[in-house]
Amino acid sequence: MSKKSNQKIANWELTNPRALSVRVLEKVHNGAYSNLQLDSMIKQANLSEKNVHLLTTMVYGVIQHRLTLEYWLTPFIKQPQKLDAWVRELLYISLFQMQYLDKIPDHAIFDEAINIAKRRGHDGTRKFVTGVLHAIQRQGLADFEGIEEETQRLSIETSLPLWLIETLNNQLGWSKTVAIASAINEAPKQSVRVNYELTSPAAVTKFLEDDGYHVASSEVTPDALLVSGGHVAGSQAFQDGLLTLQDESAMLMAPSLEIMPDSKVLDAAAAPGGKTTQIATYLDQAQGGHVVALDIHDHKAKLIKANANRLHVADRIETQVLDARKVSEKYEDETFDRILVDAPCSGFGLLRRKPEIRYEKTLQDSYQLQKIQRAILEAVASKLKKGGRLVYGTCTILQTENEDVINDFLASHSEFKLVPTKTVNNLDVLDDQGMLHVYPDDFQSDGFFIATLVKQ
Repeated sequence: MSKKSNQKIANWELTNPRALSVRVLEKVHNGAYSNLQLDSMIKQANLSEKNVHLLTTMVYGVIQHRLTLEYWLTPFIKQPQKLDAWVRELLYISLFQMQYLDKIPDHAIFDEAINIAKRRGHDGTRKFVTGVLHAIQRQGLADFEGIEEETQRLSIETSLPLWLIETLNNQLGWSKTVAIASAINEAPKQSVRVNYELTSPAAVTKFLEDDGYHVASSEVTPDALLVSGGHVAGSQAFQDGLLTLQDESAMLMAPSLEIMPDSKVLDAAAAPGGKTTQIATYLDQAQGGHVVALDIHDHKAKLIKANANRLHVADRIETQVLDARKVSEKYEDETFDRILVDAPCSGFGLLRRKPEIRYEKTLQDSYQLQKIQRAILEAVASKLKKGGRLVYGTCTILQTENEDVINDFLASHSEFKLVPTKTVNNLDVLDDQGMLHVYPDDFQSDGFFIATLVKQ
């Protein structure tokens, strides 16, 4: 119904946040990472800060609400199979603005959409988009109450795949599933970890507030601060290594290791180095304390080194390009006092930050990842000294990759004992076995799982 999309971005688009959002969404729908595509587009564009914010809001908003938007749009499209991808994304961003951005009037949304349709397509495209938008305005959108089956209704209303709703319901019950689904599309908080190597929370708070940021303490961990009022990675405090970006929940792993200043620690899947550099702050290089950080990719190992240098803890960190499943190729048994396994996972605890995960991953993917997680635990187990602690964690909320992995491991490793995962703030987040579960609705942080094991 419209001419083929020209892959080259026209000059007029570089100043138009709606046109650029369509471009980004096309690529994300074809498998590209939203954050990378968005960053790339912002660098190419000529946008004010206000329009960068609008572009970002529309891109993430459409990804987060895609199933909802599809449900609303479907009755107005007679031949959806013939709809060009970019036209669909244009209609989605228009619907998103109409329903979720209350400060933009419909006439402005319509004018922009029709203009983009005309300039990227032809007159037929313009007429089609005009007709659809006016039909939506006249007839209104379908009500969710028309969906009789409650799991299907929650799936459409919160734009989470049906299999995920059903899985969470089986694991956690209906009320918790509704709470998670209802919270998952809220904007993520910007949290930073204070670098105790150089400073304190009070000093960082003053530094950031003097720089115009708003700072609040975290209820999850004393190591974290919640920052708003600007992108903190651009701050002088970040450049000077006084802080680093890290989610509150992710900061709970390192303390569970109970690291001593002279500990020899293995971080088995370390990139980009958030937990490695956190571990390093507990260590004293003069006493022989050091952490070995493994990653399978050379460019990611370099990223760990860059973060270590920025945070002034590089003297305690040794990076190795090595698959953790092959750790025996370099290290003898009982080499390490502590081992941290921040396992590769499906990432369903990160849906606020990486909303496209919900459409890309399946339950079968979770089972495939379980095999990798189990293999990593199997490989590193013998490298831990007797009396040492092994902390396993993931940023997913699926039982498949969490307690199932730990219970399976313990069934064949009687030398390991599960102990309660303690938190400094005594969070009420432990299950009956002492394993930690933070869900996205608990503290509006990332979802996270941690299990702490001691080798007898």
